[in-house]
Amino acid sequence: MTCFTSNGAIFKPHNAMFDVRVTMKYIIVTGGVLSGLGKGITASSIGRLLKGRGLTVTAVKIDPYLNCDAGTMSPFQHGEVYVLDDGGEVDLDLGNYERFLDLNLSSDHNITTGKVYKKVIEKERHGDYLGKTVQIIPHITNEIKENIKRVGEESGADIVLVELGGTVGDIESMPFLEAVRQLFRESGGNENCLFVHTTLVPILGVVGEQKTKPTQHSVKELRAIGIIPDVIVARGERVLEYDIKRKIALFCDVPMEAVVSAPDAESIYLVPSILEEQGLTDYILHKMRIYAPKHTMRKWNNFVKNIVMNMQNPCAEVEIAIAGKYTDLKDSYASHIEAFQHAGSEAQVKVKIRWIEGEDLDVQGATGLLKGIDGLLIPGGFGDRGTEGKIEAVKYAREKKIPLLGVCLGFQLAVVEYCRNVMKWEGANSSEFDSNTKYPVIDILPEQEDVTDMGATMRLGAHDIKLVPECLARDIYGGKATISERHRHRYEVNPEFIEQIEKSGLRFTGRSKDGIRMEIAELAKHPYFMAVQFHPEFKSRPENPSRTHLGLVRAAAEYKSKKKK
Repeated sequence: MTCFTSNGAIFKPHNAMFDVRVTMKYIIVTGGVLSGLGKGITASSIGRLLKGRGLTVTAVKIDPYLNCDAGTMSPFQHGEVYVLDDGGEVDLDLGNYERFLDLNLSSDHNITTGKVYKKVIEKERHGDYLGKTVQIIPHITNEIKENIKRVGEESGADIVLVELGGTVGDIESMPFLEAVRQLFRESGGNENCLFVHTTLVPILGVVGEQKTKPTQHSVKELRAIGIIPDVIVARGERVLEYDIKRKIALFCDVPMEAVVSAPDAESIYLVPSILEEQGLTDYILHKMRIYAPKHTMRKWNNFVKNIVMNMQNPCAEVEIAIAGKYTDLKDSYASHIEAFQHAGSEAQVKVKIRWIEGEDLDVQGATGLLKGIDGLLIPGGFGDRGTEGKIEAVKYAREKKIPLLGVCLGFQLAVVEYCRNVMKWEGANSSEFDSNTKYPVIDILPEQEDVTDMGATMRLGAHDIKLVPECLARDIYGGKATISERHRHRYEVNPEFIEQIEKSGLRFTGRSKDGIRMEIAELAKHPYFMAVQFHPEFKSRPENPSRTHLGLVRAAAEYKSKKKK
């Protein structure tokens, strides 16, 4: 019996009697020892490799925290809040899935403890459980499984990748581990559900020896729960030694070919190749009885080739400053970092980032901190800390003709700076920072359909933007009259001041479909002055970089070239 997917891959279920796919297939990625090992990159890389074999893949990220979503979480603790097309505010790992798999995911693809418990409690209050005692098992675990299955069914994918956040042994993760253990049994076992366990193989500095005990104990903990890993991805500073690999295979009861070395890589985009070279794709396909032909990954491979070239022997190099307020944790700007990698690959320019803290600009000024840069990015953020310094940075870039990209708050501050220093509106500001300003050029946005669970109006998710003819935005977006980008903001340009601002020279070249909301601001007679209310970094892809970041990189390279002459 042979079963075909829509893309030509072949499934051969063990005792199947009909030419239909018997069940959805799942790959569950767990982690041990400590967090931050790269479960998300491992899962994303596996998905990329399976997609390269012609399979359709989707992804689910499980976060065991009690928050319903990442929208209210501090960037200092959790990194950036990643926004999806449907307005979902989710964990930054969803960004890796979208970038590696070239997918647009939805809020359903992010499961949190808060979401699960909230749904179960709502059902209990509604009487859906008919008076039964509501318990972790089966009610919470059933809700988790239903969420995972629903994503698979609605996506129509061949394989669902499920990344379980946290580490084995965490009390928060226990219901989710039990749920995926049950899912394994219910889906038909090894052919339809495969466990990949990511763990740490540290090196003791004293003896320089790779140690397997953390991996052994982590796998022991996992097996005690009832989950037997099929693949072990061993993270470490360097490639696993043969004897260490054999030891892990022996003590953890997996074949040698199922122990995969994942050493530190210069770029996350090299990880799929590292895994592929060790035969991981073939092992997974064999284990799950999927016979998939080789497919081309030409565009992806070209992107990776350019990444390697830019790291080792760049044609050109530029330094772009990111002036933000969360720079102590670089994950707060993860999507901007990746967007610059994507743009650098296409432009064949290596992008070096100079991190500038907004509060340092407040104290030290822009001249010294920004001296020598080739471009400037002012990213999004909330609150007034460091905003005056960033306004000074915008002024510095405007006057020195340095390429500038303002994003969200950066867009708003670019408008404020222009009104203060060009239009001479003393004290012009955002009402977020000064409710008594005479010139509230940035104000709270009007009531609309996007309202968060906390009841606060916020413009979230993908919205269409109309571009005016003959503008820089049209050029960088390939002549398109309408684009779609993702948003996350509460404040925007005050309509009362738009006409006066445009007459003075700052042109709003992108507007919402109804024409009320200003989306893009440009300044004539400047090499690249682009400020956008939306977040272009969220839709940047390795094979299709953010147009605004690509424009900034190219403008920075041209600026540097002219500066040398």
